[in-house]
Amino acid sequence: MILVTGGTGLVGAHLLYDLCKSGEQVRVIKRTDSNIENVKKVFSYYTNTPDILFKNIEWVDADLLDFYTLLDAMQGITSVFHCAAMVSFEPKNASKMMQINIEGTANIVNAAIEQGVKKFCHVSSIATLGKSENEKLITEDAFWKSSPENSTYSISKYAAEREVWRASEEGLDVIIVNPSMILGGGNWQKSSSNLFSKGYKGLLFYSNGATGFIDVRDVSALMIALMNSDKKNHRFILTAENATYKSFFNFVHQGFNKTKPMFKAGNIVSGIAWRVEKLRAAITGSNPLITKETARSANKTTYYSNEKIKKEFPNYQFISLENSVKDTCSFFLKDNKK
Repeated sequence: MILVTGGTGLVGAHLLYDLCKSGEQVRVIKRTDSNIENVKKVFSYYTNTPDILFKNIEWVDADLLDFYTLLDAMQGITSVFHCAAMVSFEPKNASKMMQINIEGTANIVNAAIEQGVKKFCHVSSIATLGKSENEKLITEDAFWKSSPENSTYSISKYAAEREVWRASEEGLDVIIVNPSMILGGGNWQKSSSNLFSKGYKGLLFYSNGATGFIDVRDVSALMIALMNSDKKNHRFILTAENATYKSFFNFVHQGFNKTKPMFKAGNIVSGIAWRVEKLRAAITGSNPLITKETARSANKTTYYSNEKIKKEFPNYQFISLENSVKDTCSFFLKDNKK
């Protein structure tokens, strides 16, 4: 049986669809307040009978910070996909995020070792690989460099990776994947899906940076392929292509038949924006739409290599950025017509 953490998130929900579609027995740990209906909604993007597949999932309440609930959930499990993580760029969430991403990962790998799990897939991030210099492609051989520009999120994910590598030294076969910006439909108020919500309303500004992009369906398919392969104790960057944020937002606005962003938000404009948002959030008690860390990231140009994963699966065809955005826009429009 397969165990999945973070099953209600963007990657987790799509992974569950692919696993259930393949007839796998799947157990998913969740928090007691998790909204599992989001998973069914994702299933409905790809099948007319989401309820049938959804019934194949065994849901178990467990807490990443409670080792013994994880130990119980791990009984009879042969492989684990660890997709759960907290993502935040707000200073007020830093301590909680560090605890969940680091201690939670330590607990889940320790439980996997204790219960004799055969293979473990950890969903990390390109944030652990640092920034490229002179627009040089970043590969899996990139070394972490301490820097005041490292976000708290990237620090937490790097430390989580160290727990997974430690587990590999203790005998657990592991795979680490480092996806670039993941695109896909689901919860339109969270992660990259929220960018489509903002694009639907129309944006005037685009940022000056560039990064790697990948469709969530590719992430899920490649994770499963790696876990079904003989590969172990390796990391893989998962990215389809590198592109500017301007290109990305142009595709989003095109998908919604909106006017494309016209003005470039460079470092100065972005700097003003995150400070204004910080003040607005403090006054209203709401979350800022942009933070210092997201503003900085949006103006960085960082390119990533996918040569290692392409060498592993030479016949695999990635979904292009344009098609990924087009499909995600259609999912958004479908949800908003209901």
